Amino acid sequence: MYTDHDVVVTGIGATTPIGGTAPDTWRAMLEGRNGVTTNDAPWVEKYQLPVKIHAPLAVEPTEILTRVEARRLDRAQQVALVAAREAWADAGEPGVDPERLAAVVGTGIGGALTLLGQDDILENDGLRKVAVLTIPMLMPNGPAAAVGLWVKARGGVHAPVSACASGAEAIAWAYRLIKSGEVDVAIAGGAEAVTHQLPVAGFAQMRAMSTRNDDPEHASRPFDLDRDGFVLGEGAGIMVLERADFAKARGARIYGRLAGIGMSNDAYHITAPEPDGEGSARAIGKALRMADLTPMDIGHVNAHATSTPVGDIAESKTILRAIGDHPVVTSTKSMTGHMLGASGAVEAIATMLAVRDGIVPGTRNIVNLDPEIKVDVATENREVKLTAAINDSFGFGGHNVALVFTAD
Repeated sequence: MYTDHDVVVTGIGATTPIGGTAPDTWRAMLEGRNGVTTNDAPWVEKYQLPVKIHAPLAVEPTEILTRVEARRLDRAQQVALVAAREAWADAGEPGVDPERLAAVVGTGIGGALTLLGQDDILENDGLRKVAVLTIPMLMPNGPAAAVGLWVKARGGVHAPVSACASGAEAIAWAYRLIKSGEVDVAIAGGAEAVTHQLPVAGFAQMRAMSTRNDDPEHASRPFDLDRDGFVLGEGAGIMVLERADFAKARGARIYGRLAGIGMSNDAYHITAPEPDGEGSARAIGKALRMADLTPMDIGHVNAHATSTPVGDIAESKTILRAIGDHPVVTSTKSMTGHMLGASGAVEAIATMLAVRDGIVPGTRNIVNLDPEIKVDVATENREVKLTAAINDSFGFGGHNVALVFTAD
């Protein structure tokens, strides 16, 4: 049973390369649908980029937002607002005092499309053509600000920027705000939309992205022996979190409990994970202690697993070190691609729904499991009775975040 000060999930929202809503995305994960396709933007050929694939949104935000709203928001802000509105409605639009409501939305890069696009306009057309709202559209706190303004969150608006761990870290900070008693409700998650020639060129120069251009659907292949990098995706995931007694008092439908959070830093390298997984294992250990659980309580891990040669092996070692070889492990990035700062939030939603439904979506595109991966990777959907599961997220700079979800 929930205690009064537990943090519970009452609403979810998402827009991803495989679904325009959270339920659609979850169904697509269970069906094994893939969101990766050929990138036919003119700049791919213009700059002779080696990466010609991406994972675009299944539903354009302009199909949901008004024309005026869309024009005033960067694409990362658009997807954040779309997911936030879905999550808020799903939670039954909590009647909370604005002073007791917070918004926490992270992003890894922020308004890059606005920044780069408006720079082109300035150089080609001059000052008068630069958009008046350029600065609020490009700032990294833009998605958080857009969501906070919309829900009128006067208890605080925060914007973690922790690379690919940003969305998960936002949920962790929302948990802390509720646990500390500062707020009763928080709307939290992550958003990202940076499919542009410069980010793609930068990642390509790092050799971080897949160049399996002739087979887009099978390019994102976490844990596979022949993986060659991630596929860039875009999207947003948002949760509504509440103090349990507040949610119960208003008769809210509860998905489950965010039982514990853990954060750490590798302090090892700006882009590479700590090879033996010690730093990320510390984050998982903290989350387990906060949730008052043991490693044996964890039946499932939704892994960060981006499909990079080094990262997937390091994460396998993390799971073995912190939890063991018994949990069922999956990487939903095999279907969505890597949504950067939004990934942790979307995957947190998938982790919680796996606990609710007792099913783990299979990791797609594994032909030959890398023999260095020693964990139990589900390659097909697997029915498992779950009482607790972990979502872990890692980001450039050594950021590590672990979120523990339980049924009650």
